[in-house]
Amino acid sequence: MPEGLPIDHEHVLNGTMVGYAQQLIVCTGQRNWTSRIEDDGKDQGWGNLVRGLKSLMGRGGPYLDPFNNILVTNSSLKPSPSTTNHSTASALLFPAFKYIPSIPTSIDPSSTTNSPTNLKTFIRAFLLPKRLHATQTSLSQSKQTSLTRTPELQSTHFPDTIDISHSPTILICGHSGRDKRCGIMAPVLETEFQRVLRGVGFDSVGSEIEGGVSGGVDAPNHANVGLISHVGGHKYAGNVIVYIPPKMMVRSSGSGSGPTLHPLAGKGIWYGRVEPKHVQGIVDETVLGGRVVTDHFRGGIDRNGDILRL
Repeated sequence: MPEGLPIDHEHVLNGTMVGYAQQLIVCTGQRNWTSRIEDDGKDQGWGNLVRGLKSLMGRGGPYLDPFNNILVTNSSLKPSPSTTNHSTASALLFPAFKYIPSIPTSIDPSSTTNSPTNLKTFIRAFLLPKRLHATQTSLSQSKQTSLTRTPELQSTHFPDTIDISHSPTILICGHSGRDKRCGIMAPVLETEFQRVLRGVGFDSVGSEIEGGVSGGVDAPNHANVGLISHVGGHKYAGNVIVYIPPKMMVRSSGSGSGPTLHPLAGKGIWYGRVEPKHVQGIVDETVLGGRVVTDHFRGGIDRNGDILRL
């Protein structure tokens, strides 16, 4: 544990997680970013994706919805080799548990079609809510339709989307451009998570998300581990998010019993004040056992986007 870091050990962690409907994990291949991630990645596909989402879903954007908070987060996970220029980017989406290797970053305001080269198509396919909040029923029917997801666009325009059904994803805030505490803690925790996960049977652990068993986003015995940008609560470093895939199984402790569905399948669990000495316990209890470590619990999200509290 690095010494001298001003970590808040006084406040209760439960309930300190930011509320969100979905978290988009943008694959940058970098391990740190500027303070405002929308100012980073000039002439990079991932940078254009973040800026485009902010312009379309942020203040003044056509898809602004105060009840649909999309948490856009940069990560050290490497983008697909197909994203060779500034026009496409790769990302993981939770709690939908999907990997979209090629997302268009261009915005064509004159387009009225569902062109796959239009970022609006991606937003309408994945990021808009399935249904609007009850207070929005007073909006015109056309406005309600424009703010509601069109899921059939996923298969017609993003056929290469991969479901993350079996591989857990562990994300560690390492954004030293925002706060040195996470910048110092994250690499230490990343190394320890990789070591512990390999020790319990994950043959492939890391930020490579293409290429089969050696780095597939949903390959057998694989775990995705990466650093991410600011998610709030730097004073609670280290901050760790554990996403348990919807089809992950656990071995039953009963004699002669087969594997059963993971108790936290399809959920994301946020932890704070994580030190290297806690990593083995988090892997044993949460990743393998399906139990929440209450002393570190900041909050969570289920497959429907509902926020979890203790």
